[in-house]
Amino acid sequence: MPTIANPVVGDWYLDLQTHLSFKVVGLDELEDSVEVQYLNGDVGDYDLENWYDSPFEPIEAPEDWSAPYDEIERDDLGYSDPDIHTQNLNTGDVNDLLKD
Repeated sequence: MPTIANPVVGDWYLDLQTHLSFKVVGLDELEDSVEVQYLNGDVGDYDLENWYDSPFEPIEAPEDWSAPYDEIERDDLGYSDPDIHTQNLNTGDVNDLLKD
């Protein structure tokens, strides 16, 4: 059963032959290839011809999709914004910035 879904960066798919889940992490238009990362952390790629000949099915992101990233911090997943936002330096008078 060939794939009818176009590869979309950030979307998850299931290979119906191998039962492996993977995420599309990049598209290389010059090489006509799809770069993927499997749930176990392995990376690979498919040329577009093989993509459409393979039995891939779009799926929801796995519940623990960050499993291959053992060292990842919760903040790196985009759940919080610990950044202390600084004053916009493009507004106000330059003399205000020079005051102690």
